[in-house]
Amino acid sequence: MTSSKRNIALAGAGVLAILALGAGAGAGVYSSLAPTSTTTTVVRDVGSTGAIQNASETSGAISVPAVYQRTHKGVVDIVVGQSRGSAEGSGWVYDTKGDIVTNEHVVSGATSITVTLWNGKSYKAHLVGSDSSTDLAVVRISAPMSTLTPLTVGNSDAVQVGSPVVAIGSPFGLSETVTSGIVSALGRSIDAPNNFTIANAIQTDAPINHGNSGGPLLNSAGQVIGVNAQIQSQSGGSEGVGFAIPSNTVRSVVSQLVAGKSVAHAYFGVQVRDSSSPLGAELAQVLPGTPAAKAGLKSGDVVVKLDGRTIQSADDVSSVMDAKKPGDVMKVTYVRGGRTAVATVTLATRPS
Repeated sequence: MTSSKRNIALAGAGVLAILALGAGAGAGVYSSLAPTSTTTTVVRDVGSTGAIQNASETSGAISVPAVYQRTHKGVVDIVVGQSRGSAEGSGWVYDTKGDIVTNEHVVSGATSITVTLWNGKSYKAHLVGSDSSTDLAVVRISAPMSTLTPLTVGNSDAVQVGSPVVAIGSPFGLSETVTSGIVSALGRSIDAPNNFTIANAIQTDAPINHGNSGGPLLNSAGQVIGVNAQIQSQSGGSEGVGFAIPSNTVRSVVSQLVAGKSVAHAYFGVQVRDSSSPLGAELAQVLPGTPAAKAGLKSGDVVVKLDGRTIQSADDVSSVMDAKKPGDVMKVTYVRGGRTAVATVTLATRPS
């Protein structure tokens, strides 16, 4: 899986499918770079209590059937009415107020949203808020508290490659479908619906298909460690390479949406790609009028450090940007023409 240009955009040999609805939609996030001008995402388709667990995902490990029994009542089916018809995706219960987490691409452009719970009861939902940069959204239903089973959000920073995971959702409209696998890789970058980058995505071989978007990726303790969003595929179906938005990103974004806030992301204003040098990330493009341009950075510069952190790849830039906020001041160490220099960048707010 390689990328010639990133924002950090993910490219590769296969089709990067943004899962979701009965036919298709998205992924999302925290990059503060600039949107890519092209994207490999061609197929559009595929929650949390607030109780945050920071223990390792291996503590209290249980079997796949036990994970299902513990969590399936917190997973929902979502049917969205749109001008072109209807589509179907997944979601999960975040709290007992009726807040449901899903992907932004699942509910984007919806004229109606219907959520069906584990007991077969369906409720009309309204959109609380969404964030295209992270491909996350919250919808709310009015349902009896006794029927709502919030899922617990785990700590995605504690996830390890090779750890077992379980996905629950509605692939092709088949609600409450359970698949399992392992964490195949960490720190992947995927494209958000607005072409910015979702950093630190979790790669899994648990089968994920159209309709799984918005559903939870669970660790062996039954905690949400990600929101299923995309697959890499030649056929458009599951080929063992799926991607989930990490739960620590979910926690930050969803808490703001539930509180009625808009999510603001820091903006650098560059497109980056891996450098041919052993270290660093090359600035493939510096957009005019952006914080990077105002600081004197130019296309072709190779960034080797950001705020003291050594940069080894384009993905490292996206990871650093994830932790930044609009207004933050960032030191950028870069190489131009064989000479090393330092620029001071004041990050702006990412444009919509």
